[in-house]
Amino acid sequence: MNVTLNEIEVRVLGSLIEKELTTPEYYPLSLNSLTNACNQKSNREPVMVLTDEDVVRALDSLRFKQLSVISADGGRVPKYRHLLAEKLGLMPAEQAIICELLVRGPQTIGELRTRGERMHTFSNLAAVEEVLQELMQRETPLITLLPRQPGRKEGRYAQLFSGLPDTTLEESGAAPEAARIRVAAESDRITKLESELAAVRNELAELRQLMEEFKKQFD
Repeated sequence: MNVTLNEIEVRVLGSLIEKELTTPEYYPLSLNSLTNACNQKSNREPVMVLTDEDVVRALDSLRFKQLSVISADGGRVPKYRHLLAEKLGLMPAEQAIICELLVRGPQTIGELRTRGERMHTFSNLAAVEEVLQELMQRETPLITLLPRQPGRKEGRYAQLFSGLPDTTLEESGAAPEAARIRVAAESDRITKLESELAAVRNELAELRQLMEEFKKQFD
């Protein structure tokens, strides 16, 4: 993938995938349901407190990146679904692994098998490892194996949709505060909006130049 997601976009995308796999009867999700899914205290690391506006901004960005869309089910309330499986050709087992890494961060093989069971049944650890290898060996890898940290017996796997994770705080034993995560996500969003605005301005300047050249043909 040639896009980078911020922390809120990661949480929104992961929540959409999770609900599709665990409660398909309630999927696609309304904005209210999606916000609640993002903020739930179980199966989330870190726990977030997002507003509807935070989720809407993330959905708009994901839609621009062709990773989410408003469902065309014709209901009275707009509902949202993800496009990750279609875009990347993911199988259910791969979706389950990626979802876990999106909503709970870096994890070991054992953690992924235990926690991923609610979305897909893995017969053993080897089955999980096979999926992990497939995701790492893609032309554009979707996950990576982090260096084993001091005091840990196993290495942990991390998703790459938001780039390589910063393990500095983890190595010091300190977890980033939810407020810090939200501030970082907002900063990323503003930076990306500024880049998109600059691109639009460049396109407008080019269009004006073309229009001027077109007018000169009739002078």
